[in-house]
Amino acid sequence: MSKGKKIFLIIFGIVAVLVIGIVGVGAKLYMDLSSSIQKTYESVERDQDNEARETPLDLDKQEPFTVLLLGIDTGDLGRTDQGRSDALMVATVNPSDGQTTIVSIPRDTYVEIVGHGTEDKINHAYAFGGAAMSMDTVQKYLDIPVDHYVAMNMAGIKELVDAVGGVDVNNDLKFSKDDYTFDIGKIHLDGDEALSYTRMRYDDPTGDYGRQGRQRSVVAAVAKKALSLDGVTQYQEVLNAMEGNMKTDMDFSTMQKIALDYRDAFGKIEQVQMQGDGFMQDGISYQRVSDDELNRVQKILKEQLETTN
Repeated sequence: MSKGKKIFLIIFGIVAVLVIGIVGVGAKLYMDLSSSIQKTYESVERDQDNEARETPLDLDKQEPFTVLLLGIDTGDLGRTDQGRSDALMVATVNPSDGQTTIVSIPRDTYVEIVGHGTEDKINHAYAFGGAAMSMDTVQKYLDIPVDHYVAMNMAGIKELVDAVGGVDVNNDLKFSKDDYTFDIGKIHLDGDEALSYTRMRYDDPTGDYGRQGRQRSVVAAVAKKALSLDGVTQYQEVLNAMEGNMKTDMDFSTMQKIALDYRDAFGKIEQVQMQGDGFMQDGISYQRVSDDELNRVQKILKEQLETTN
């Protein structure tokens, strides 16, 4: 299984892994999975919900769809505020050509915040209006339908790492953060260490792009461990980590359908990094994405969605 596939599965909520894997463990655990997923369900009311598609998405026809993946900076160090989307990715899932494409959007990208009447960093949309405003903002910016979302806060990442017994990652930059020192080479991280590891960016010469790379490496490592779970206790710990830390507008039946009927789309994962240029405005740093770069990313996504709109 490729690194990209592992990344998608874990960010998607580990649902495909658990739905398929739990079947062999027992009916009770399957019911526990159903219950846990239902607790993560949260519907959204959107301003642009009906504007991006001529007809509603039909998963029964295995139509390509999109998921907005949000890593939210709440839940750690006692924080309980709405938070901002610390990591933003859009995944297009297309079973007809057996491919999923994941686009990483710089968190400081300067865009119109739909429904708020301002231009600001794209990650502020979640703080202003939750998942609905984030979905509407990304949808208008990329000019594609954003069909669903999955959001997990920082506490969820921490608890998931601990639930799988910690993770190993290859670190290419020595740095210290929150009283932890991370040496170059293969290192083992528990939940607290993983949280600090994925939050550092100011001491990285590549800035937020370096942090995004560390986030992806931890996500991939968690998925690798999750895919090797072999006992009821371990599965239950992962389910417990999901409850209260993950929110999505997909209910259990929708996730089950995607995990089983769209599995061909996970055979090939393409990862795309949207690139921007830094600038300062009123003492605040932003990223500006050029028209050429935006058009490049939009073209990739629209081709995967089989639309030219």
